[in-house]
Amino acid sequence: MDTLSYKTVSANDATVDKQWVVVDAQAAVLGRLASEVAKILRGKNKANFTPHVDCGDNVIVINADKVRLTGKKWDEKVYVRHTGYPGGQRISTPKLLKQKSSAILVEKAVRGMLPKNRLGRKLYGNLYVYEGAEHPHEAQQPKNITL
Repeated sequence: MDTLSYKTVSANDATVDKQWVVVDAQAAVLGRLASEVAKILRGKNKANFTPHVDCGDNVIVINADKVRLTGKKWDEKVYVRHTGYPGGQRISTPKLLKQKSSAILVEKAVRGMLPKNRLGRKLYGNLYVYEGAEHPHEAQQPKNITL
């Protein structure tokens, strides 16, 4: 029996093949877009996925200002945070966040789908979100992905 043919191969920082990927968020539903982007960031779409290694791709999301939310989520969904002071609970809606920056909506959605540990914080650094169709990463020669 050939025991070398079925050994499990674990990826590490030296053997990981990281690519650059562009995802167009035009007319995409926020949650469905975020889950696909989180999978790509994590590397779960690759054959050599290893849970404790950053084996995902760098993701550029363009047209974040054209993302959609279904139902009444623009007004009824709430993002709650706390300043740390007594009475410091702050509540905002997607409509208020979009007025500041549409990129914040996509970043919050993707960040919530990543692991809550130091690996998740490192993976979040591989996400680049832009409101328009232009991005400054042409030198990396990213490939387009349709979701």
